[in-house]
Amino acid sequence: MRPQKEPKTVSNGASVNKSNTENGVKYRECRKNHAANIGGYAVDGCREFMAAGEEGTSASLKCAACSCHRNFHRREVANEGHFDCSSNSSTRK
Repeated sequence: MRPQKEPKTVSNGASVNKSNTENGVKYRECRKNHAANIGGYAVDGCREFMAAGEEGTSASLKCAACSCHRNFHRREVANEGHFDCSSNSSTRK
């Protein structure tokens, strides 16, 4: 059994899910288009995902700042490798 981690709290009292940053994944700015139903484009300006609840609950997938689901936030992977498919190999003769 793993020991439970104490959730970090922010000034508004909401807990922040630290496990997303520990495994190299961060959720950045919110990209939800709030004006899509009228044919426009408007985002709310939320700069980073903050979990509204403890890990393992449904509230942990909701942002405390903008109330959007975590999927609307840009996912950033710290250890993501980039591979170049266009190699300049000299194997041709």
